[in-house]
Amino acid sequence: MFDWLSLTSKAILVLVLIYSSSFMFSARKWTPKGLHVYITGGSQGLGLEVAKLVAQKGAHVSIVARTQSKLDSALKELEAVRQRPDQVFKAFSFSLNTAEESAAALQAASDAHGGHVPDTVFTCAGAARPMYLLDMQAEDLTRGMTDGYWVQAWTAFAAAKQMVRENKKGKIILVSSTLGYMSFIGYTSYSPAKHALRGLADSLRSELMLYGIDTHIFFPPTMYTPGFEEENKTKPAITRTIESTDEGLTAQQAAAGLLGGVENGHAHITADLITSLFRASTRGSAPRSNTALDIVLDLIALIGVPLWRRSVDKQVLAHREEHQEYLRKKGFFN
Repeated sequence: MFDWLSLTSKAILVLVLIYSSSFMFSARKWTPKGLHVYITGGSQGLGLEVAKLVAQKGAHVSIVARTQSKLDSALKELEAVRQRPDQVFKAFSFSLNTAEESAAALQAASDAHGGHVPDTVFTCAGAARPMYLLDMQAEDLTRGMTDGYWVQAWTAFAAAKQMVRENKKGKIILVSSTLGYMSFIGYTSYSPAKHALRGLADSLRSELMLYGIDTHIFFPPTMYTPGFEEENKTKPAITRTIESTDEGLTAQQAAAGLLGGVENGHAHITADLITSLFRASTRGSAPRSNTALDIVLDLIALIGVPLWRRSVDKQVLAHREEHQEYLRKKGFFN
């Protein structure tokens, strides 16, 4: 997928040094110690790993997901990393598909802490179902926006309102994807939702500055989680081929990258070089994470991103006859 990315050893060394210096000389502006951290999708994958990391740093943690049995297992993992006896770990079983359900879930977690809204909200809930547009029914597109956008947007909607009401100088963290910066075949129902989350995050960042509330958004690459295994059940072969050289991240690696970005105050957070290139070349009006690093990434992306796009387009076009035959067998042209 990313064969164009043949950086020389010197270029890689420069990037590593810039990354290192950016962390060395930037003061940690935020820590979850002693704060109430609320995490949707917290029973598995990225959400659970974020929950464990903030628990290890001394946070009180509330996790939300649909399945009670998974939440129970997740609570046991949180207990295993408890740092202090006074830390409060809670789990709440809710569907987050509507504004009402998302608000109720947030309220339940708030009630467990004296009725006060959480200090920090991570919206890690979501799902993907990659497939061809021409294989979809109308409800597949609707479901894509629900699972990829609304399931996070409704929580952000409820949290922002309550934080403002309580004058809480909190944080809201959304989770997009590398596919929130670009897209390709197979992600017609997923990528638009992730692009929409970027628009929401940038808009919220601007508005909530008025109230001292920080907004961040994470753009992870492929993550090897239970959700990824579900994706592969419907993912077209050409999509898998394009992704085949993407090394991806474990949920633990992604969580560490996400938390590091939040700790350092980055508006757009990336955890791998590939996504950082897309971020640098498509960030719009979002602030830079690190000026020196982004200048280097801009220069690489100026050449690399068009080459990547050309490579993907070539693979897609080479798939044309196979795809048309697939559609004929499905009776699409009848």
